[in-house]
Amino acid sequence: MISRLCPVLTAVIILSGSGAAQAAAAEPAPEIMAALGDSISTGFNACGWYVSCTSRSWSAGDHQEVTSHYQRLVKLSGTLQRNNLNFAAPGSTSADLLGQVKQAVAAKADYVTILIGAQDACVRTEQAMTPVQTYRRRLDAALAELRAGMPGARVLIASIPDLRRLWQVGKDNPVARTFWTLGRICPTMLANPSSTKRADTERRARVRARVMAYNRAAAEACAAYGPGCRTDGGAVFSYAFTLGHVSKWDYFHPSAAGQQALAEQTFRNGFGWIDPR
Repeated sequence: MISRLCPVLTAVIILSGSGAAQAAAAEPAPEIMAALGDSISTGFNACGWYVSCTSRSWSAGDHQEVTSHYQRLVKLSGTLQRNNLNFAAPGSTSADLLGQVKQAVAAKADYVTILIGAQDACVRTEQAMTPVQTYRRRLDAALAELRAGMPGARVLIASIPDLRRLWQVGKDNPVARTFWTLGRICPTMLANPSSTKRADTERRARVRARVMAYNRAAAEACAAYGPGCRTDGGAVFSYAFTLGHVSKWDYFHPSAAGQQALAEQTFRNGFGWIDPR
């Protein structure tokens, strides 16, 4: 059930364009939106003990403390009210994205947010991490399905957070270290959290590099989709979050404050929207 920013990814920004450039071409507000991805987009542990708190989702949530994409867009759309769908699921990897896209197509969602990949990296061993080529192939297949089923759909792909940043902000906190160790949370990055041995330092660097590669692959897939797709330009990966943005239920998932930061970074760097009414 457990799923799962640092210099800006230059390659991602080059491929996706800056937030200001993306916002230049305003889009009509959506009528139906859907959140796709893993436990981050379900608001997991943002309001309780090991539960999904979809109301706190950065994407489709409706709780006032998050100021989600849905809450911002519903002010511009006469038809979006209560058409905020969430097909994300805790534990999902890129292998599950196609199935979620099919749900979004069936629901006729014309705005889709995607945040997927933390679970592709957060596995038991480095060898078990999803290969970058496989990750890209899965995103291409999912986006092709969306284009075929909803040709006019807009897509926002959020970058995967920097998992090493999480280790950096929590490694000196004994409670965080206990949760990571006893819960076996993201062992590729968070195993032996107090260790500064070369093997552990290099392991963390390699896992971070894999996340960066996933983000580059996602930006490339988005560019291939066409003008209907935007990324956040690496904003989530680059965001200097603190331990205050992390749930105290597991010291891994975003808290409500973390979800609010995700909403702000992704909305600011995604589409520009106009009021169609």
